[in-house]
Amino acid sequence: MLLLPDIDCGTSRDALNCPPKRSGLFIITVILFFAWFQSIVKIMKLSEKFCVFLFLLLFTSITHATGIGSLKSFMWNAHTVRADFSQTVLDKSRRIVQTASGAMQFERPGKFRWIYEKPYEQLIVGDGERIWFYDRDLAQVTVRKLDAAIGSSPAALLAGNNDIEKNFHLLEVGLQGNIEWVEATPKTRESTFERVLLGFTLEGILRVMELHDNFGQATVFEFSGVEQNRKLPPELFKFHPPAGVDVISE
Repeated sequence: MLLLPDIDCGTSRDALNCPPKRSGLFIITVILFFAWFQSIVKIMKLSEKFCVFLFLLLFTSITHATGIGSLKSFMWNAHTVRADFSQTVLDKSRRIVQTASGAMQFERPGKFRWIYEKPYEQLIVGDGERIWFYDRDLAQVTVRKLDAAIGSSPAALLAGNNDIEKNFHLLEVGLQGNIEWVEATPKTRESTFERVLLGFTLEGILRVMELHDNFGQATVFEFSGVEQNRKLPPELFKFHPPAGVDVISE
């Protein structure tokens, strides 16, 4: 079980770190909206079926989750995640220059396993303190401190703690199709990417993540088969370099 720090959601300092919740103002807004809607129905004498359709349409438009709300809910409530992914790298002209696929698992805070299966076998493991990059073809392992890797690893970003606004500025992008988008811009200049776009379904499930680097290149991850809060074996997040490989510490 993940233990979260004690937070006073009544203070302005901690308010941004609290999980999203419905406020009293939201409830009042819904009541007033319903009363207004009833008066419109009486005046216009609309049919019952059309009224139901119109109410659902209008109500959905004012109550659907925002991208930032979905992101905060994901960071707070998704303690473990398992998913398959496809990765596409695009150049400045949005032409595809590389594709890959694999599977990922993570457990907050800071533990993850990111497996590339095609076209080359690679493994990235975060044990909560360090992050290990293992390239089987090169017989090489690169080790970094986890804090230093957050700016360069999508796995480290997704598996971080719930205080995402400590490291990123968040901007609401809006609804496109059935996906709610939010943009996260790193607060530090040392990051290898200039912004991240995260897309969530209307049910709050992470579906897409785009990393845009400082050279105009974009790396797009599309997630499928997403499972949240399943118990994951602790061994997934441990890594022991195979015998005979080169280990490089950064």
